Amino acid sequence: MKPSRKSRGPRAGSIVRVEGLSYGDLDEHLGYVLRRAQLAGFDAFHRATENIDITPARYTAFTIIGANPGLTQSALGAALGTARSGAMTVVNWMEKRGLVERRHRPDDGRSWGLYLTRRGESRLRGLNHRVRAYDAAFAARLAPGELATLKKLLDKLSG
Repeated sequence: MKPSRKSRGPRAGSIVRVEGLSYGDLDEHLGYVLRRAQLAGFDAFHRATENIDITPARYTAFTIIGANPGLTQSALGAALGTARSGAMTVVNWMEKRGLVERRHRPDDGRSWGLYLTRRGESRLRGLNHRVRAYDAAFAARLAPGELATLKKLLDKLSG
């Protein structure tokens, strides 16, 4: 029987506090604090998607395609911050699972648009429900005003 996540300790890559250990001035480094928060957020995502073959990058692409029917692979790559070939890898993964399909774009016969299949729409709704629930539990550590301020400040840092 596979041990539970709790009995295995923190997820690989997480940065947990070790009692009695000095962290020097790390907490004064914005990048370090952001990375710890990012890993905690990823841990919430991984708990939400446990036993589901999805990664944060795939989920992001899945969500963007769902919100933008007909999106080109190039535009998806730009939104993901990756090359068109990187977007193609993710789209191929989703297409093999029957979640996304490529269709000729009506405005440009040489270009293909990305669309969720019915199965993809259903799967994305289920994933969104699970991810939102875990995200809300993760964010509940903050008061609503703090959460809004944090999101605004992170957006500002993101450029």
